[in-house]
Amino acid sequence: MKFIHLLYFTALIFVLYFVSVTGMGCAQIGSPTGGPRDSLPPVLISATPALMTTNFSTNKISFYFNEYVDVQDVQNNVLVSPFPKVTPTVEFKFKVVTVKLKDTLLPNTTYSINFGNSIRDNNEGNPYRNFTYVFSTGNMIDSLQQGGKVIIAETGKKDSTIIAMLYRNVDDSVVQKRKPDYVARLDSSGNFMFRNLSGGKYKIYALKDGDGGKTYNSKIELFAFSDSELVIGPSNAPVTLYAFAEEKDTKKTTASTTGKPAAADKRLRFTTSLNNNEQDLLTDFTMTFAKPLKIFEPDKIILTDTNFNKLDGTVTLDSTRKNIHIKVPWTEDTKYRILVSKEALSDSANLQIAKAQDTIRFTTKKETAYGSLLIRFSNLGNVVHPVLQFIKGEEIYKSVPINAAQWSDKRFVPGEYELRVLFDENNNGKWDPGNYEKKLQPEKAITVDAKLNIKANWDNERDIKL
Repeated sequence: MKFIHLLYFTALIFVLYFVSVTGMGCAQIGSPTGGPRDSLPPVLISATPALMTTNFSTNKISFYFNEYVDVQDVQNNVLVSPFPKVTPTVEFKFKVVTVKLKDTLLPNTTYSINFGNSIRDNNEGNPYRNFTYVFSTGNMIDSLQQGGKVIIAETGKKDSTIIAMLYRNVDDSVVQKRKPDYVARLDSSGNFMFRNLSGGKYKIYALKDGDGGKTYNSKIELFAFSDSELVIGPSNAPVTLYAFAEEKDTKKTTASTTGKPAAADKRLRFTTSLNNNEQDLLTDFTMTFAKPLKIFEPDKIILTDTNFNKLDGTVTLDSTRKNIHIKVPWTEDTKYRILVSKEALSDSANLQIAKAQDTIRFTTKKETAYGSLLIRFSNLGNVVHPVLQFIKGEEIYKSVPINAAQWSDKRFVPGEYELRVLFDENNNGKWDPGNYEKKLQPEKAITVDAKLNIKANWDNERDIKL
């Protein structure tokens, strides 16, 4: 009996020791992890009719997958080529996706249905990527291809939301009248590929299709065209198209306001171009008003030093009559005064400044607030009228014609800039869009890969190969 008790005691000690070492105590209560996340896309088991079917004669196609699926954003994801007049319907239920064709199919024609990434598994949303179903109403599958890329002419960048479009045996106006025969998506690098084509003559275009109509019907849409007709055969060189918007989109949304209207102001107010009460050495001093000025007396707006000695400068009102500019060759780190008489200004509501004379005090920036910039160019002789553009946000901050192997500026405003080189064919200093009616291609530009970060009080340098 004592021996049995000894064995029991020894076993108990062993269990307690094991728990203390491994941490497998009953106080640690957890929930099951559920296993790793499913990252596998659905698998196509079969299709009816089968892929690459010839002499196709039905209007219904069914796809059977190994798991439950759904189909997302059919309108933007599913492309049928040649492009149908009536869009097919795409339905899904459990493990089956069904396409019902609503259009009369052309005879002896190879069709493709590209689903993009629209088919996904029902649980985790893993896409069945770039699935394309191909069939022919004739006795053979066409196998010719035409590739290329689309570049935005003004920036040299790519836009994967643009589509490439092919028309067969048509005149130049067809892109403005009807949908294309073939549509291809662009990848992130701007490349496209038309597959399963038959030989013949085609016209090729690219379009950022704002209204979904797949026709070029607005001059604010990005659009590209080829100068010559394509003859597609067994071997076809890739095509590069340069997209442009013939006109800028000037539509602006206005924010709606709620609550009580603001009380009417009884004095003329304005804002200035000062930043932290400092004036930029490179720009004019600017006064901006909410309403156009009715009265403007420039001789009653006086620039002085701190002793109120009058200084030379020009005072002008712009064409909107809302902005007054004072142009002066500023001296660095210097205090200035601007004296504005009450009689100098009055807006369309007859408002004037409150005081008999308003005094604006400020100091100009120091030279050390700017960076020194040197840019060296190579292959300068290979391009026509290059212009270097500094882009800040979406705006061109500075534009400089490149006339020598290097360019420098001792006072450059610090910040991060995107660099762009415009090939200014007509030498007017700005980018000019194309014109499809005149068959005029746009001027082209490239964006330099790495951004330029200008540091204050620093020698900044960059090499650019043109």
